[in-house]
Amino acid sequence: MEKLAGWLSLVLCIYGLKGELTAHLHPLVPEFVNSTCVFPFMYGDVIHYNCISVHSSYDWCSLDKKFQGRWRYCTGEDPPMCTFPFFFRKKLFHKCTKEGYILNRSWCSLTKNYNEDGKWKQCSPHK
Repeated sequence: MEKLAGWLSLVLCIYGLKGELTAHLHPLVPEFVNSTCVFPFMYGDVIHYNCISVHSSYDWCSLDKKFQGRWRYCTGEDPPMCTFPFFFRKKLFHKCTKEGYILNRSWCSLTKNYNEDGKWKQCSPHK
């Protein structure tokens, strides 16, 4: 067991994991499983508007506006909601748009003003 702890310490050191992230190496606390993700949330010095996979093989989200160690894995129902209406260029959009997306796919803004924030997500192919 002592050798395992030594290897774990070495791995943490090599990959530069912060102490607050070691919680990701332990099983998820059961009462967090049905908790609601909070968007946007701050992790480190970065604001995230959707689930992230930082230091994890799977997408996860914070359960607090500023990450305090409470988290859970994301599901397909967790991505943040589009914000309508939103400004893009000089137009106001009330639904997903293909305008400005070179792959001809629909997208929406995650904030009221895409021009200022640049936060977006792809919409369902059916929209």
